[in-house]
Amino acid sequence: MTSIVTVTRGPSPLILSMPHPGTGLPAEVETALNERGRLVEDTDWHMRQVYAFAERFEPTIVEAQLSRFVIDLNRDPSGVSLYPGQATTELVPTTTFDGAPIWTVPPDEAEIARRKAAYFQPYHDALAAEIARVRDAHGYCVLWDCHSIKSVIPRLFPGTLPTLNLGTNSGTSCAPEVEAAAVAAMAGQPLSHVANGRFKGGWITRHYGRPTEHVHALQMEKALSAYLSAQEAPWTFDPARAASLQSALSSIIAAALDAARTFERSRP
Repeated sequence: MTSIVTVTRGPSPLILSMPHPGTGLPAEVETALNERGRLVEDTDWHMRQVYAFAERFEPTIVEAQLSRFVIDLNRDPSGVSLYPGQATTELVPTTTFDGAPIWTVPPDEAEIARRKAAYFQPYHDALAAEIARVRDAHGYCVLWDCHSIKSVIPRLFPGTLPTLNLGTNSGTSCAPEVEAAAVAAMAGQPLSHVANGRFKGGWITRHYGRPTEHVHALQMEKALSAYLSAQEAPWTFDPARAASLQSALSSIIAAALDAARTFERSRP
């Protein structure tokens, strides 16, 4: 079976969390999916390629290997919606983002509980361990949660999504100075952008972002149109198109890291 999570350790205060790039399907899950579900189309495609520039920051990378259709690692494990009153997908999605059913045999409560123990918990055990390790080493941690999505999904949001969508749970998941630095750097890029718009940060950002405990979490949701040849299968990475996105992300991460370092050094 495909592994659940891989961890690549780096020496810096930065952790890149990648909960949705995986396409792996355990056998018992794959047989329960319908033909549409087995396409795993709502994957955050090519995250490692997109963030290849981040080698200069020497980050730790925590990367999921299984599809979000197995279980969504960025949803509240209790099943509570992160966006009450708005369309979204569940802890174990029942449909694609567009609303198409994905199961021949939908998982029941017992199966969802099994998947939480078997697939959800190992990722979060690994991520929590790396956050603790990095914070112990540096006195603080900057957690950058990496995501991407199609730029037009009428079921989830009107119109066309900005290229860059920064989320800090409305300013609570990191120090105000860190958010301000990231927002300012984002505003200086030649790409459409918004902070705490449709995507304010999922469960990872909200759960682990605890600036009073020296963990500063930010989510970046990127439009797939910024780095793919087309927003459909075969989901081909386009290096030329990705270049401006990667330059922008590098500047924003650098600003957040600098602000976090300055903020933490100034604390009593």
